[in-house]
Amino acid sequence: MADKLFIPGPVDVSPDVLERMACPMIGHRSKAYAELHHSTVERLKKVFYTGNTVFLGPCSSTGWMEAAVRNCVSEKSLHVVNGAFSSRWHKIAELNGKNPEKIEVEWGSGAKPGDVEEKLSSGEFEALFVTHNETSTGVMTPLEGFGKVCRDNNVLFCVDAVSSAGGVKIDVDELGIDVLVTGTQKAFAVPPGLAMTVLSEAALKKSETVKNRGLYFDYQDFLKKAVKDNTPSTPPVSLINALCYQLGKILDEEGLENRYARHAKMADYTRSWVKKHWEMLPQDWCASNTVTCAKNTRKTDLAELSKKLLEKGYLFSNGYGKLKGDAFRVAHMGDRTMDELKEYLETIDDIVGL
Repeated sequence: MADKLFIPGPVDVSPDVLERMACPMIGHRSKAYAELHHSTVERLKKVFYTGNTVFLGPCSSTGWMEAAVRNCVSEKSLHVVNGAFSSRWHKIAELNGKNPEKIEVEWGSGAKPGDVEEKLSSGEFEALFVTHNETSTGVMTPLEGFGKVCRDNNVLFCVDAVSSAGGVKIDVDELGIDVLVTGTQKAFAVPPGLAMTVLSEAALKKSETVKNRGLYFDYQDFLKKAVKDNTPSTPPVSLINALCYQLGKILDEEGLENRYARHAKMADYTRSWVKKHWEMLPQDWCASNTVTCAKNTRKTDLAELSKKLLEKGYLFSNGYGKLKGDAFRVAHMGDRTMDELKEYLETIDDIVGL
């Protein structure tokens, strides 16, 4: 029997979703693929409440993070850094020579629009990069207000929604998001290897003016193929089959609002459990609905806890990076149920002696 994954991705995938990957292979330049691609994109637009352009990419989400930097910035970017993954986006910009600046926020907190307003008003920056859900700390930064600040200062608003999209509502058009990046292996509960990005007209227009966009993730190249319901390079057809099927389940069987409510209930339950036995790392106002991060205030041997949980069929998530040993994370995203979550937390109770 496979271990149950209570880590922040990849998550457990339902057997019927996995079965969709075993569908007979089709040619990626065929009419059958174009129909599959079109259906998948249209379903994603419903999930993101958008009329904007959606690209499918044969990569991890990091690929589209780098694409955003290469296509949306000629000279200078601004990054909110409040954890390991937001720091990664800053590093990507640095390695691509985009002269990035960062606004550093304490790990365990999120930024607010007022934190970036003064910087953006300087006219120096072309794009703002914000990580919506920082899985290293369990922080979910509310996105409201950032889009307006960016529009007021002629700055593109770029969002990493890798571990939030599909688990919480993200109204791309209402929030004024120009670039949204996400992947299949977290709240969408599809195997890894496929990533998606949503792009506004402003982001695509900006891309036209940026030199040295590279080859693999050139927005303009993707756009030429997207209008034909295709991709520049060979798409992961089996994964797209699985995603399209899963999106149908999300939209037509569970329903978006029910999915979001389920994630919120699991998050509330987990936070209550953490507050009873440990302490929350994130502040209440920005605690994530897809992954909870707890301070290891009991000085529990997390490596030993992980070992004992694995013996019982659970994969445990220690703290990430500098938080290893000092914190741990409980993921509650994807198709996870409340009963499964309760069983997992009760197992931890038994092992630790709570």
